[in-house]
Amino acid sequence: MSDSPADPKLLAGILSEQTDKRVDILRRIADVGSISEAARSAGVSYKAAWQAIDTLTNLAGTPLVEKVVGGAHGGGTRLTSAGRMVLDLADELARARRAVLERFSAAATGAPHAALARVSAASLQTSMRNQFPAVIETMKIGSALVKLILRIDDTHLIRASVTKESAQLLSLREGMEVLALAKATAVNITADYPEDSDAREANLIVGEVIRSERAARGGECSIHLPSGLVIVGFARAGHGLKLHQKAVASLPPSVIVIALAK
Repeated sequence: MSDSPADPKLLAGILSEQTDKRVDILRRIADVGSISEAARSAGVSYKAAWQAIDTLTNLAGTPLVEKVVGGAHGGGTRLTSAGRMVLDLADELARARRAVLERFSAAATGAPHAALARVSAASLQTSMRNQFPAVIETMKIGSALVKLILRIDDTHLIRASVTKESAQLLSLREGMEVLALAKATAVNITADYPEDSDAREANLIVGEVIRSERAARGGECSIHLPSGLVIVGFARAGHGLKLHQKAVASLPPSVIVIALAK
């Protein structure tokens, strides 16, 4: 890993969210000089705090914290120069973002005003073709995983799961607006409901075919839901799907990625 931080433009992208629990934990480490104390005050586990720091460190390309040996309190943890730069950049981005949103909020009402809540999501750059605004209907916390039921429109609920640490770092809660993401290559589209047991455990969503390629060899296929959402996936060779035909998209809960919508 490099001794110099990533390009500031890259870090700006990393810190583009309105609120980022990872940055909050980094800031708390700077204040108290202890990862365990930072985790406790942030309301997350020690493991989740380390996950946050590891993720930021990987993205920045250089260590953001370092151990301090000895001293009056027996040592602790402090930010490196790169870690301090990340906090300074996060503060500048937050100020700039607030100024922009305040300027647009003053002129927006109703639906345009509601759309401002997804400004951060609009800047999300990812290869995942499926991106659905969703609301967390229920959360069931297990020993290692948190199982979610998400509402993506008036008639469709989908299941997803995240680790407990990820749920803590995203501050997930029932009623929260999020984004549900899925790679197109992880979505299987068929003419009928799949018969194998694994597929039956997936999220099955019926829609109308609006794009379909290479019926003989299989390829990308898109279906349109009554709410206007479009799901992009792949159909197997010989799928026989035609435009305007009903089709079923299969999305296993394990392929759903949760991101913050604001």
